[in-house]
Amino acid sequence: MRRFVIRRLLIAVPVLALVSLMSFAVIWLVPGDPASAFADAGATPEQLAQIRHRLGLDEPFYLQIIAWYGRILHGDLGQSILLNRSVSAAIIERLPVTLSLTALSLIFAAVMGIIAGILAAMRHRSWADQSIMIVALLGLSIPEFWLGLLLIFTFAVRLHWFRAGGFVPITESFSGWFLGLALPAFTLAAVQMGFIARMTRSAMLEVLSQDFIRTADSKGLPWSVVVTRHGLPNALVPILTVLGIVTGSLLGGAVVVEQVFSLPGVGRLVIGAVLSRDFPVIQGTLLFVAVIYLLVNLTVDILYAVADPRVRLE
Repeated sequence: MRRFVIRRLLIAVPVLALVSLMSFAVIWLVPGDPASAFADAGATPEQLAQIRHRLGLDEPFYLQIIAWYGRILHGDLGQSILLNRSVSAAIIERLPVTLSLTALSLIFAAVMGIIAGILAAMRHRSWADQSIMIVALLGLSIPEFWLGLLLIFTFAVRLHWFRAGGFVPITESFSGWFLGLALPAFTLAAVQMGFIARMTRSAMLEVLSQDFIRTADSKGLPWSVVVTRHGLPNALVPILTVLGIVTGSLLGGAVVVEQVFSLPGVGRLVIGAVLSRDFPVIQGTLLFVAVIYLLVNLTVDILYAVADPRVRLE
């Protein structure tokens, strides 16, 4: 197992280097001048040139990228132009909100999606199977921002069951944390529930057609026991693959949901940085999200090896 993890970590190093290069190059090539956003409305060209020099934006591309990699190696993602603080501090300050939202959304999507997929596979070609797949298709089709506004109007404004926004740390109050994140987490998870349900159903149907399932069924075991004890463990690898993809999608979708529910997370930080052309924040956030993606993929690879020893042997 140790060699397996080390090999995956070594593979992640060039990927991270390429992502950091691409994030810097894309931002550098985007039209726009961050100095104009940092300066006053009536700034003269000379004042703008001084700001660019102070920020190092007037240097050649290769010098800027060398400085960028030098800061990364020292754990420094740069200094925000508009926030006037380090990018690392700005991200870490907002990270608990985004991680909480993503984790709760993943729990909602995984539990409901896997259960729905298993039930659909157990009742293949029945009305229950068709109903679950129709609901899953509807979930895949609903825009996140529209569903979020609908949930706010229904459960926050009219029924007063949940809060429409705001974040309470889980260390202060679990109920306040959950009530504040329930609606945005369900909004973020709705699309992924349908995706997980459809993929779980497909994986389970493939496993349930195998000979060992028919053998277990012929022994007189209850069908629910055959499915959960013999079928589900053998369908875990494709399900884990879907969960890894979903986790990345949830991180990306958090940008929209945080804006709709006014959550002070990394997503809103990115939106503010894009609108104000705060390039260091955009670059640092992209790199930080890439690291999270790599950690998620590494975790999924390790779970592959745990669920199926053949993966580790290969």
